Amino acid sequence: MTDEPGRLFREAWIAGVRRHYPGEPKPGYVTPWEATPDWERQAAAAVASQIREFVQVSAGATAKLSREQKGRFVALCWTAQIHKHFDDPKPSYVADWDALPGWQQETDADIFEYVAAS
Repeated sequence: MTDEPGRLFREAWIAGVRRHYPGEPKPGYVTPWEATPDWERQAAAAVASQIREFVQVSAGATAKLSREQKGRFVALCWTAQIHKHFDDPKPSYVADWDALPGWQQETDADIFEYVAAS
């Protein structure tokens, strides 16, 4: 069950990185699902499920959110997953929305839209 939503999330992440990252992305940013670490697979599946639940409980009204609001939702859910999986994460792993690079903000918004449309 977690495989499918996690794969959706990862596909959207890789597509977003390829679209928005300035220059050549780090290899870890575009690692295929099969080579993604277990913790990251679990986190991706959890966030994808949270997006789907959010769309469902709002009866689709999430379509009215701005791209920034959609991206913020993904970023916040991801930050919670980082705290779940790491006792003392690097500050950059748990940075607030305003501290994220623009490419990552755009990618997070893409993820929301991709998962919500699936």
